[in-house]
Amino acid sequence: MSSSFQASILVASPSHPNSVAWSEENLVAVASGHIVTILNPAKRFGSRGLITIPPGKPFSVGLIERKDLLSDCMLHIALSRDSSPQEKQYRENRPCVRSISWSPIGFASNSGCLLAVCTTEGHVRLYRMPFLEFSTEWVEVMDISNMLYCYLKTTNFQAANFRVSEGADPSQACFDEGDDDDLPISIMRKELKRRRLNALPVMEVKACSQKQKNTFTAPHLRSRFSKKVFGDGCQSLITAEEYASRNAMLSSLIVAWSPCLPQTSGCGISSANGLTSSCSVLAVGGKSGVLSLWRIHKPESYSIMNSPDSNKTVLVGLLDAHDTWITTISWSLFISDASDPLLLLATGCSNGSVKIWQACCRRLVESSEPSGSPFSLLKEVKAADFAMATMVSLTVSGQSPNKMLLAIGKGSGSIEVWTCDILLRRFEKAGTYDSHNHAVTGLSWAFDGRCLYSCSQDDSTRCWILYENSLCEVPIPSNTPGVEGSADVPDAFCSCLGLAVSPGNLVLAVVRAFSTALLNPMYEARALKAAVEFLWIGGQQLEISSTVCPDFDVKIFPDFPEKELISWENNILWSLNQHEPLDKPLVVWDVVAALLAFKQSIPKYVEHIVLKWLKSSVGVSANLSEAIKCLSEISSRKLQLLNIISKLVVLKKVETDKLDGKSQLLEVIGGAEDERLDWTQLHSNSEMELRDRLVGYSFTVFLDVTSASHGKGTKPGYWVPIGTAQMEQWVAIHRKDIKNHLKLLADEVRTIKKSQRPSFCEYVEKEECSFCSASVPFDSPDSAICRGVKCDTGNDPTHKLSRCAVSMRICPIAPVWHCMCCQRWASILAPSPIFRMPGYPSDFKSNTDDEHPKPWCPFCGIPLKKLLPEFLLSPSFV
Repeated sequence: MSSSFQASILVASPSHPNSVAWSEENLVAVASGHIVTILNPAKRFGSRGLITIPPGKPFSVGLIERKDLLSDCMLHIALSRDSSPQEKQYRENRPCVRSISWSPIGFASNSGCLLAVCTTEGHVRLYRMPFLEFSTEWVEVMDISNMLYCYLKTTNFQAANFRVSEGADPSQACFDEGDDDDLPISIMRKELKRRRLNALPVMEVKACSQKQKNTFTAPHLRSRFSKKVFGDGCQSLITAEEYASRNAMLSSLIVAWSPCLPQTSGCGISSANGLTSSCSVLAVGGKSGVLSLWRIHKPESYSIMNSPDSNKTVLVGLLDAHDTWITTISWSLFISDASDPLLLLATGCSNGSVKIWQACCRRLVESSEPSGSPFSLLKEVKAADFAMATMVSLTVSGQSPNKMLLAIGKGSGSIEVWTCDILLRRFEKAGTYDSHNHAVTGLSWAFDGRCLYSCSQDDSTRCWILYENSLCEVPIPSNTPGVEGSADVPDAFCSCLGLAVSPGNLVLAVVRAFSTALLNPMYEARALKAAVEFLWIGGQQLEISSTVCPDFDVKIFPDFPEKELISWENNILWSLNQHEPLDKPLVVWDVVAALLAFKQSIPKYVEHIVLKWLKSSVGVSANLSEAIKCLSEISSRKLQLLNIISKLVVLKKVETDKLDGKSQLLEVIGGAEDERLDWTQLHSNSEMELRDRLVGYSFTVFLDVTSASHGKGTKPGYWVPIGTAQMEQWVAIHRKDIKNHLKLLADEVRTIKKSQRPSFCEYVEKEECSFCSASVPFDSPDSAICRGVKCDTGNDPTHKLSRCAVSMRICPIAPVWHCMCCQRWASILAPSPIFRMPGYPSDFKSNTDDEHPKPWCPFCGIPLKKLLPEFLLSPSFV
């Protein structure tokens, strides 16, 4: 197995498969015992976030007769009536985390990700980052289990009339190490026998308080007791089978978020104010074999102030997927010109059966009630050995856009792979492989389905390549780029309990549990429970045999094998190209980290990769002077990527420790002063080009609003330009450097302002300091200098103020958005069209169809966040 380049210790050991998840905003969540630990992989010893799982309140699902307590279908259900000492001791065990899943980026109120957590009690809740609370504990925003209970209660549990599942507990079969969530039957039998004389004719299940139990003891008070505790929906007696069915319906086992549904002309969600918002589907599988599907919308607006969590949530379907417990779920999105976008779903259960479903995204978006499931069955894969399906991984191949890839991990340790032509609905089995000795606990496709990573309870992690419709094992890269550091973690592991791939597919996170027998019992065994190891996989071999010759001199890179250098180059370029789609912000931490690591040891190799990417992006030779002349023809997304790479990789000084104890600062790649000047000029011109587009678009929207050519700018939620006065001053300062089109727009804005009434436009000749109200001149679009004498800043009254990166106005004292790459601030958000421009537009009016603001930096494209103190967890996008 490859050696990790860093590792993080966990306070508790996971006890269920798939215990790690990597978010689109570059945060790693680990289900470790009774807590969820959230890590920033860029800051190994940095702050962490925590989710402490609270004990869930049991739901009132009905009344049963005492004679039914020991029915076959009730034996595995926890029943309680009094709080005996044995029960009190049992209840002190905290519920553990069974499943976790990250939402796509943009579903939290601060534009981040939400984390869905399913506990061993069967409860599902959603959490967000505590960006307002200044706490390490994440904030609960939604209780999915309670919403499901409320829906079932309104229908008198009609939707729960499914067959009672008889599947064995998957956690007890393979993974659980004593974290049982059911009351021991021996305790139940003993307590029932001891209190037989004082028993009620009717027993309420897991709901009433001690006072209520002791108060309503007479049979003639049964109706008053039921109505007081349960309400009108749960007054009548139910059979043991009905109770078991209702309990199974509310006992969740697995959660999984779907990809963000695409925004097309027919797939938009129209809210009350006419806005169009994206959404995702959260699938929750439980013991009943039924899958509840929740459509959750992004917030209509983002804020880092005191904004409520306002995610519209709709139950769109109850899918009767399996006859037994659902143990694993996986999603994928299929987009084709020949049909509407399809959402693909794979579900596995405890008897080994796996089903593949499909649903039209348009139907999912338009559905408003769970009248029927929008999913239809594509294929059922039955298990001959009935080995539990512990993991499924579903993806659409990047090489064959119509090809779906499905990998199934079994409790027996085998892996089964299927391929499918989605348009023809033709499935083909690629084979079954005895890949591990114990249960498969992690499974993930990477690099557009070109390779598959798996891990198991036998403490093995493997990589597979699908070659000619069969799986072939290839080694995980063992070489570490840059100066190799120590992970400070003993190699004393006994099992792997999950893996996850970084957003750029260059890093693999593996959760491993320590073996107490291999640790020092005095110093290590008490503190070390489990760890998350991070492995470089950018040098992963993706072909069985390759005849590609390197286009660089291998002799100058003696420390790395030739094949791995070729793989690193191809995979880094592939990862950069994956950010071309405009529906996601730029999160390139693993790409930047890999380039910086190589820069410490072989900077010439980094120069080769960067220039090769620049040549493919610009479409000209690798000459920097030629690239500077072509910036107006490059898309905004590529310009933002260019700014990140030039600022954080090429022009960044890297300090590395040498063997003799001295340190060396590595300057710009290549080291030549003229080359550094070229890169500096390229970076400056790229930012100027993006600012030209932002100012030009702002002027165009301003002219549309003031001339009342259409009313979009006055609708709630649409972007309205602010700071046109500051933009005019910036145009006047840089008039000789800007384009003629922008000059004409500026002149037209000036003419409109002179002719229209002042109420039509926001126009401030001079700005005031946020601290002393002194007049502040406009000198720079990024900062301002206040020279007021009223400020208490020491002997020198002058002080620096930050300007908004979007409006160029002075930022207020209130918290504002921050870009961790270019260190700019923003008091308002930039409009979405500037991120989609394929080049400098000849007419900005053609880009004003969607004016919703995006919480992304207009110069770097990375998500904007609230700047938090060092002792609090925050994501690192670069």
